[in-house]
Amino acid sequence: MLFPPLTLCIDRSQGWTCDIGYGGVDQVLASAKNINAPVLDTEVYSNTGGQMSKATPLGAVAKYPLVGKMPRKKYIGMIMAACGNIYVAQVAFGANPAQKAKAFLEAEAYDGPSLVMSYSTSTGHGIDMSRGMEAQKKAVACGHWPLYRYNPDLRAQGKNLLVIDSKDPSVPVAEYIYGENRYRMLRTADPDLAARLVQRTEEDVKRRWEFLKRMATRSFRPSGVIPS
Repeated sequence: MLFPPLTLCIDRSQGWTCDIGYGGVDQVLASAKNINAPVLDTEVYSNTGGQMSKATPLGAVAKYPLVGKMPRKKYIGMIMAACGNIYVAQVAFGANPAQKAKAFLEAEAYDGPSLVMSYSTSTGHGIDMSRGMEAQKKAVACGHWPLYRYNPDLRAQGKNLLVIDSKDPSVPVAEYIYGENRYRMLRTADPDLAARLVQRTEEDVKRRWEFLKRMATRSFRPSGVIPS
């Protein structure tokens, strides 16, 4: 390799990545250059005090406004994977450190752009930060943060490009949500709205999980073959 890969550390939170910085991230990763972009997803604008962003989950309370996030979280991973030539992984050290290490090694080895999103607990979540690893485990176990790797290099091996590294959701979404103050605040202020948003979150988790499983199990087709 003539030049080593460039590692581009994108912000401390995915707020910038999904929001005001999204156009730049898309431009850099779509360049097809050998760039490694790790993202720490705190699901808010961490650097400026925890403001809400497109990365904030449905029903979570963050600064400006304080009424609970209404639109769903923007999951940038599948957006970037749709390009077809970007290595993408979603990881959580507290849930599966070996998977995270494998994703970083694969991203580094991939001769092209890569994006690795790491679930990152934050003081804005309203949790005991000494138990952050447990919070990450619950986020994965309930399906809010599925672990996966999308590796274009698998195309040459005739394999599916998407590998899911977490199991089917086994923890109720409400158990994860109400373990964090950012969700409990809405339940205190408006219990009916909070209950509706929990139900919508459960439906969203189920829909996204089914989508990932379909993507990971569909038959591989060599490039150039148009599906019927």
